[in-house]
Amino acid sequence: MVWSSTHPVLPARLHPRARAPSGRAGRLAAAAISALVLALGPGVASARKLAHTGAKGSRGPSVAAALLGLEQTGAITPASYQHDYGAYLAAKRSLGRLGGTRRAELGAVLANVQAIAAAGDLTPSRLPALFLTLERNRQWWTTEPLLANGARVSFAPSKIVWQYYAGQGIEIQWLATFGKANGYYLSGHENANLRQLLREVLPLAASRAGGIAWEYEFRFDGGRPPWTSGLSQGTALQAFSRAYARFKEPEQLGAAQKALGVFRSSPPAGVRVRTAVGLHYAEYSYAPGDRILNGFIQALVGLYDYTAISKDPLGLALFQAGDAEARAEVPHYDTGAWSLYDQFTESSLNYHELLTEFLQHLCERTRKGPPLGQAGGAPIAGDEIYCSTARRFTADLRTPPQIALLTKALRGATRAGVQLSLSKISTVAMTVRQGSRVVWSNRATLERGRPRLLWPTPARGGTYGVTLVATDPAGNFATTSGTIVVSRH
Repeated sequence: MVWSSTHPVLPARLHPRARAPSGRAGRLAAAAISALVLALGPGVASARKLAHTGAKGSRGPSVAAALLGLEQTGAITPASYQHDYGAYLAAKRSLGRLGGTRRAELGAVLANVQAIAAAGDLTPSRLPALFLTLERNRQWWTTEPLLANGARVSFAPSKIVWQYYAGQGIEIQWLATFGKANGYYLSGHENANLRQLLREVLPLAASRAGGIAWEYEFRFDGGRPPWTSGLSQGTALQAFSRAYARFKEPEQLGAAQKALGVFRSSPPAGVRVRTAVGLHYAEYSYAPGDRILNGFIQALVGLYDYTAISKDPLGLALFQAGDAEARAEVPHYDTGAWSLYDQFTESSLNYHELLTEFLQHLCERTRKGPPLGQAGGAPIAGDEIYCSTARRFTADLRTPPQIALLTKALRGATRAGVQLSLSKISTVAMTVRQGSRVVWSNRATLERGRPRLLWPTPARGGTYGVTLVATDPAGNFATTSGTIVVSRH
């Protein structure tokens, strides 16, 4: 097993930093799971009894009841039932022997499985990814080191990328996984790895929205599992389409065609959000009101690449509707000094760079204006909006913030706010002096506009010099100074 610490959203390849101290522990954990499954035969009767009793206080069927129901109706084979129920029992038994963080993390993964079952969402197509996640978490939390939040891990020889979300265990990071597949494709010489990765992930897709989707099976930012994302699904569409262009394997094109389902369906099953202009593809299927631009743009890049390769009229229609909306949306995300992440907040450095990269990709594609769809179809019109915005966002990475002191007078003995003018999100350090003596300092990350920094003003009043230093997320800085007159209390 290999783990690394990378930004949780970037579709970057893994950068291994360390290895788990013992491969033997991982092999023993895997062997223990296999042994338990093989030993389940005599315990099947008691398992069936437990399934019929259900889980105390649950809204729907227990995990045991849901699995048994699937097996009895022929939706899954007896062998699949034994494997998944064995993994569930093994995780519960391990939970009883753990404590602290390890118990909390494995317990959270078990709770998610239980919640999915209780909601009636434990469908046959979800079982492979869900119980693989449960097995990997049992393996990790019983044998491997604690992790820093956001760390990514892998389980050799598998190519799938996992990520630790504190309080939710380790989960498949689909965006990073498909980003890794795209990295294999672009390298030009890792075809075996590309094939392996896509063959690994295809059986883990769930039936959703009339097609397939690679679902996230943990709670995140208000979303309950299972949910999906236009960003990760667009990247999957791109990876499978590219693989088909290279290998001409029908399975890869078929997977890409089925992955269109979420773009055709409205939330919560899909990510299609109709607008006055066209279609917006949501970052999160559970949050259709969020307008997160980086995810939307990458979804369009994926749709474009799919259509250019497949000549599918449906892909063309979905791209054109999204493209029309994106051209209307993009200008509203340019503050003149930095990018917006959603309708309300400025981007972090990682998100700003990610959005810039995605806009550049869409710029390259639409600027060429190649014909998409059926032969003789009209090309997608070139437009400067993607290219020019990407250029401005690139320039923002080198442009210092603009900052000015607005407050000129304050009352003494108050918890006053020193107001300033700021052009873009920055960490602002304020130093207040009387003569050469520092009487107050404060530092905070502030968004653009006219924010305030706290200063408990002295009761005795006086004239004070104020120095402000603003450093934007890219490390550019600017400084200004002025005076504030404080009236005597």
